[in-house]
Amino acid sequence: MFEARGLMVFYENMLALNNVSLQVEAKRIIGIFGANSAGKSTLMYTLSGIILDMKRKEEMAGGERITVLGQVLLEGQDIMGFKPSRRARQGLVLCPERRRIFPESTVLENLLIGGYLATARQKKETLDYVFQIFPALVPLKNREGGFLSGGEQQMLAIGRALMAQPRILMLDEPLMGLSPLVQAMLVRSIREIRNQRGITILVSEQYARPLIPIIDYGYILENGTAVLEGNRQDLLDNPDVRSAYFGV
Repeated sequence: MFEARGLMVFYENMLALNNVSLQVEAKRIIGIFGANSAGKSTLMYTLSGIILDMKRKEEMAGGERITVLGQVLLEGQDIMGFKPSRRARQGLVLCPERRRIFPESTVLENLLIGGYLATARQKKETLDYVFQIFPALVPLKNREGGFLSGGEQQMLAIGRALMAQPRILMLDEPLMGLSPLVQAMLVRSIREIRNQRGITILVSEQYARPLIPIIDYGYILENGTAVLEGNRQDLLDNPDVRSAYFGV
């Protein structure tokens, strides 16, 4: 069980997350939906621990003050004070928004960098799996990441995250800026990763429509607050949610 309780994040005096709590059961796909600036990325940063790095860097630079409150629990243990690297070693891996691949490294190099936590056997097995689920990357192994299309970069970013051996994979807006055809392919891949690897997946997006067929449960964020939650059918049955996030 992965759980967050009463998460609150302030950037100076701006409230970015307001008492957000969520529960994530193993091997489920959880959707986190909300408009721009709703708090989706801040939530992902807080769960992954990256917010602590941001906080430290701002303090060292004399920049804005970041305050983080609440609990992040992994199998009952509060890991809020753990660094991102320690959370990653425990299987909590973030695939950030806008891909963040290494543009001057090849596809293969990017993937191997992602496997720094893996054993040699795990690296080989996972690398084979990444090329199985994203066959479009196979002929691109030696191409630099910066020369890939947006969809190819997103496949690479997810593949790199898989190389880190996640138990819980967090995907922050993986469909952003991609064509409907590529979005549909990635959504199918996300479902296959859960089904084939047994990985728990949290995925955030501004629009829920492409993801609604595969999620088991979802949360709606507005202005940093979780205003609604429910299973797929609960969200579909809410007319306000359908209009604002599903485009129907």
